[in-house]
Amino acid sequence: MPLSLRLSIADTLTLGNATCGFMAVYFTTTGILIPHFTGSEEVGMARHSAATAVILMLCAAVFDLFDGLVARKLRSSPMGAELDNLSDLISFGLAPAYFVLVYGMVTDGAHQKVAAVGAIVVLLAVVLRLARFSCVTVKDGTFQGMPSPFGALTVVSIVLLELPFIATLLAVAGTAWLMVSRVEYPKPRGRLAVAMLSWIVLSMGLLAAWAFDAPGGQLLLQTGCALQLVLGAVIPLFATARRVNNFRDNRREARAAQLP
Repeated sequence: MPLSLRLSIADTLTLGNATCGFMAVYFTTTGILIPHFTGSEEVGMARHSAATAVILMLCAAVFDLFDGLVARKLRSSPMGAELDNLSDLISFGLAPAYFVLVYGMVTDGAHQKVAAVGAIVVLLAVVLRLARFSCVTVKDGTFQGMPSPFGALTVVSIVLLELPFIATLLAVAGTAWLMVSRVEYPKPRGRLAVAMLSWIVLSMGLLAAWAFDAPGGQLLLQTGCALQLVLGAVIPLFATARRVNNFRDNRREARAAQLP
């Protein structure tokens, strides 16, 4: 094959990311939306399909985590960066936005058109987030704005919390704003990458317990979703605290250098 079309190991992982995102949309459609329109929906089936869709988004986040690690250790093809952005758009833009849209269509007391606006806001936030990531250089070790995988998981966590409709949409809009903001988030490297992977595996376990109606599964899921929201708000504080400490250290060094 021409050199420009050869896929590296990292690219294969990236395609796994895109596949998981597409399958998340598939399960959301066939397990939740279509049964709702045909009048054949069952609580158990909808729960299994929702859990499967979110687990697939979590799998996409795992692929996204490892394709970057593999690309740094080995190599990536000339298409690597473009494949990564396009796959992220499917898994962390389209899939969670579609999840919000379907939520607005099947939930009692929800407003379909308002939910559609919320879904568009999520999708456009991820589009802008990925476009800015491609053309803006930031200091090493940080992201500018909430990373799209973390944002997608936060959005679906808000939906799964089953808050009142208006509160859900406001929280979704707030997450979308964080993705396009200048708030700094640390990149998942080293211990943070291990912690992120552990959190994803734990989240899969919570979703499985909820899907199979395990004792306390609903409470465990809501606790995990609430913790996801808390992490989204708290993690930037660590980056801010580190930046403030660095600023203070630099001022002390400058004052010390001025002393006779």
